[in-house]
Amino acid sequence: MSRRLRFLIAAIGIAALAWLLIATLERALALAQRFMTLPEGLRWLVGVLVVAMLAGGLAIGVWWLRPRKPRTPVQAPDRPSLESRLATLRESGANVEELRSELGELDRRRESGRLNIAVFGEISTGKSTLIGALVPGASLESDARGGTTRTVTHYEGSAPDGAAWTVADVPGTAEAGGEARESMAREEALRAHAVVYVCAGDLTRAQASELQWLGDFGKPLILALNKADQWSSDERTRITQHLRAASGGVPDAVVLTSAGGEERFTRQLADGSREDVRRQRKADIGELVTALRRLTAAGADALEPARENAVLAGLHERTSALEKAQRATEAERIVTRYARRAIVGAMAAVAPGTDLVIQGALAAGLVRALADLYGVRVTDVEIEDLLRQVRMTLRTGTSVVLAVAGNALKAFPGLGTLGGGVLHAFAYALIFDSFGKALAATLAEHERLDQAEAGERMRELLADTKGNRLRQLAELTSDALRDR
Repeated sequence: MSRRLRFLIAAIGIAALAWLLIATLERALALAQRFMTLPEGLRWLVGVLVVAMLAGGLAIGVWWLRPRKPRTPVQAPDRPSLESRLATLRESGANVEELRSELGELDRRRESGRLNIAVFGEISTGKSTLIGALVPGASLESDARGGTTRTVTHYEGSAPDGAAWTVADVPGTAEAGGEARESMAREEALRAHAVVYVCAGDLTRAQASELQWLGDFGKPLILALNKADQWSSDERTRITQHLRAASGGVPDAVVLTSAGGEERFTRQLADGSREDVRRQRKADIGELVTALRRLTAAGADALEPARENAVLAGLHERTSALEKAQRATEAERIVTRYARRAIVGAMAAVAPGTDLVIQGALAAGLVRALADLYGVRVTDVEIEDLLRQVRMTLRTGTSVVLAVAGNALKAFPGLGTLGGGVLHAFAYALIFDSFGKALAATLAEHERLDQAEAGERMRELLADTKGNRLRQLAELTSDALRDR
């Protein structure tokens, strides 16, 4: 844009602003004159409304511009309680060695006294090359494939203040089929004292979510836009401002870097021939080094409590997931055990379909067993109310249950020819399996006895004829009758 054109645009803008101010002043004077002509009572009413509106606008402005509260990291449980939960899982047969080794790694890093920095981000953002600039002499490999880092690699070097640090190169996220490596990267990020999150352009929704996840754990965090040497100075300023807004204030610093690395291009020579050229691009990581110096100035010992909290909080989530899986497996065993008992008891029925009301004592035992598993206290009254609701469901759905049972048994000619008693036994297997799974899902989700939801889920399961569930129940019926 030429200098004359910029001057013309500026002059037009100033003239427009002056005209707007004059028009606003004129309008305000006219309103003031009209206000003074109003009756006194009406003037008071209008004045109070105007003052209230101004006060409300001022309050909203103060609230909007108020300083942000510092992030409150996820609070981890204390270590003894976590170790106790791991011991309980181990006694139940769960494999907790990986989680226990995480506690050992926590102690080892604390005793080493070294700063740990994790370079985190999506694949193909130049993380490994950036580490090569941060830790000169590090042996790094790259190729044309996206995301070449497959394991966590540690490089030892010196921080800007001369202190020893370890920089971790972690696998990139957002890789197809790379869920295990992504989990590995997240765990290493929690072990670090500070995290450098690398992106190569505008933040995607997934990247913003990862930043928020790191912020929730209270990690000292730097958002580094790599490959910034491709933009002009003005573009870099605008991009930095945009990234600060897009990241929602989660990072402690937003910096632009150029990791350098090798570039290839084809050059045309004076004689018309062409040659392939390979050269090293100069790295520019000054902003990143400055931000790291500021974030880690307190030293490893001062940053250790926050790091330990993040590691224990991550362990808490992983332990909770393992506990959930263990309870689900145990719930499946409990439901199968009671369904098997119901099959045996059902053979005493006089005729199929005449007594599809759940055996009270057996059903009550199933409820208590599942409630104990999920740590939910239930009273006899609540159990009776639930069973009453289940009986009503079965009375209105007997034909559906028998139809599903009959169709399922057609796949097993041997069972289908054994008579109505087998049909009745399979119907009981279907009822107990549906009731138990519905109740277990409700207890796991709400941690309380929700009768309405348990009943609705049971109705859905009773009418469900998809998948291998009916075949498995038919095999359970066959095995139970054969053992009997």
